[in-house]
Amino acid sequence: MNSIQTTARVTGVLMLLMVILAPFSMIYVPSTLIVAGDATATAGNLVAAESLFRLAMASDAVIFLIEIALCALLYGLLKPVNQTVALVATFARLAMTIIQGINLLNHFFALLLVGGASFLTAFQPAQLHALALLFLNAHEAVVLLWGFAFGLHLLLSGYLIYQSGYLPRLVGVALVMAAFCYFTQSFGNLLLPQAKALFATIGLLSAIEIVLPLWLLVKGVNGAQWQKRLLAAV
Repeated sequence: MNSIQTTARVTGVLMLLMVILAPFSMIYVPSTLIVAGDATATAGNLVAAESLFRLAMASDAVIFLIEIALCALLYGLLKPVNQTVALVATFARLAMTIIQGINLLNHFFALLLVGGASFLTAFQPAQLHALALLFLNAHEAVVLLWGFAFGLHLLLSGYLIYQSGYLPRLVGVALVMAAFCYFTQSFGNLLLPQAKALFATIGLLSAIEIVLPLWLLVKGVNGAQWQKRLLAAV
């Protein structure tokens, strides 16, 4: 039981660390450097603030590594409820993590295009700037794609928590609500891109998922009930 409490609190700490890192790399830096529809201005910002952009990329890489650990930790927490569902939830989060890692390539490509490499002299500056903005926009689009996988993870995790008996049902409900926020944002942007602002606002409501790491860090799990469910599942 001491071991599972340690797992719960480590999970909470790692999740809250991502809450600190993600807004920097996903919101602050893009809003600071990317000028919508203006490839030249965006390229100029990337060159002038390359260190800031690389710091955001490093932040994304740390998040990627944390997510790998969370896949295993959350599976350990939730498998006593239903091992199959917990495994699907884990695979969904792992799929999201892989997409996040690959998505870093879009930022590398954008930096390469504005970096002044000699082999790029075959292209005009305006062409390089346009391609850089294309990769930056592609990075933003891929965020919506991993939202599908993360939505599935939250939906299944919320169900497992609701059924667990060793975590509050309200936490499970919060995760299910966050899942539908992700689904709405991702499907909405795919089907109705002209309403992007509306779906972005709905996406912000997914922040309710923070109740899980806060609970794990402060309260942990009911160790006796977790052990009971684990023994019953054997």
